[in-house]
Amino acid sequence: MSIISDDKDFINKKSTKTPKENPVIKPDETDNDRNFENSIRPKNFDTYIGQTALLDSLKITIAASKKRNRTLDHMLFYGPPGLGKTTLAGVIANEMGVPIKITSAPALERPRDIIGILMSLEEGQILFIDEIHRLNRIAEEILYPAMEDFYLDMTTGKAQSAKTIRVTLPKFTLIGATTKAGNLSGPLRDRFGFIHRLNFYNNEELSKVVKRTAKLLDIQIDDDAAYEIASRSRGTPRIANRLVKRVSDYAIVKHDGKINKDITEKSLNILDIDKFGLDITDRNLLKLIIEKYDGGPVGIETIAAAIGEDIRTLEDVCEPYLLQCGFLQRTPRGRKVSPQAYRHLGYKHSASSQQTLF
Repeated sequence: MSIISDDKDFINKKSTKTPKENPVIKPDETDNDRNFENSIRPKNFDTYIGQTALLDSLKITIAASKKRNRTLDHMLFYGPPGLGKTTLAGVIANEMGVPIKITSAPALERPRDIIGILMSLEEGQILFIDEIHRLNRIAEEILYPAMEDFYLDMTTGKAQSAKTIRVTLPKFTLIGATTKAGNLSGPLRDRFGFIHRLNFYNNEELSKVVKRTAKLLDIQIDDDAAYEIASRSRGTPRIANRLVKRVSDYAIVKHDGKINKDITEKSLNILDIDKFGLDITDRNLLKLIIEKYDGGPVGIETIAAAIGEDIRTLEDVCEPYLLQCGFLQRTPRGRKVSPQAYRHLGYKHSASSQQTLF
């Protein structure tokens, strides 16, 4: 029985799937990512790669907290998905020598959910809430006194027999993570003493991530191959780790298992991931604006309708990286394609904005 007939059948085939159907370059965490990332997550500052300015600040904050024998200030990390916010929370807990409890805002729908988790905390423990911008109003109001003064006001009984009981909580540190810091309410955001944005990684940093992951998975990889994977990973460690696995699969089936640059290029081309990490949806978005709207500006609703994609997918998955690498521009009138994008896609860019393929 033939396992693979040719290259086009490999890695979900050479498809025209969108990021929702083929999540290789989608930065959001999947169930497969969760188990895989837990096995390769850095455990301390020495093994955490990237975010240098943030790590320097955290090292000072943690050292001061230990000297004062106090819990850390509440922390808020924000930025695009896949950059290591959850991993960083685990590193902070390990560096402080305290346990960590991990949850997400959608799991805290009812008052008893947030009360139960707060009541279960130990002295000095870290509570990590992912997607904290999705907390409902009631959960936020319960958190306010818990974060500020470490107590809960709980009501028992009904009507005239109702009584309010104040419960003292152990001092803890709340670490919140969000991809949309602007969606946090002002009162909640103001209760965080340490707020920092995580930025996209550069290719050199991602190359180190790729080589570290390959080493942990006992995969042989050349420096050139590691850099090639890094350059197509959209500045995101989670995507880089996925690509290491996909390229390794290809190398095992089509080669001797060792990853070199040639193997890397072939496998990533099959996945429709180009030299800049753009997939078919990214390219279709840019081509649409160039060919149908003369380079823009054009509204995001029009773009979504024209390419048959969800607006949220375009805003959360495609646009952040296209803006980061300078291929797309946001203007008051809509989205515009930059001259760099014209060149990358093989279009001529003229002052009159009449675009033709080379």
